[in-house]
Amino acid sequence: MIARPVVLVVDDEPLIRLYAVDVLTDAGFDTLEAADAEEAMVLLADNAAITVLFTDINMPGPFNGLELARKVHELRPDVQLIITSGKERPDRSAIPEQGTFLAKPYQGSVVAALIKSAAQGR
Repeated sequence: MIARPVVLVVDDEPLIRLYAVDVLTDAGFDTLEAADAEEAMVLLADNAAITVLFTDINMPGPFNGLELARKVHELRPDVQLIITSGKERPDRSAIPEQGTFLAKPYQGSVVAALIKSAAQGR
């Protein structure tokens, strides 16, 4: 039996984070949430079951979502990376290997499909 993906949703906007968590939970994924990159790093260190990072780029704190994705890729290359933003369109070279950029506003069904597709490829 294949384990359900565990998605860490990172966004400083509570309503956007809540929307993403609701959509992903409804799609059958287990979710955790963080309001910034520092909180996300703590959750990643404490939860080996996390298989997907879904993060916004623009967040308060010492580092943004792109830097978070790079750190996660270095520490946990097995974690799928989905990076989103409504303000920035990063160059492909700025996104860690095998990461995906998804512009806001996004449809929750698209995020769920990306995660399901990657989980089936494992």
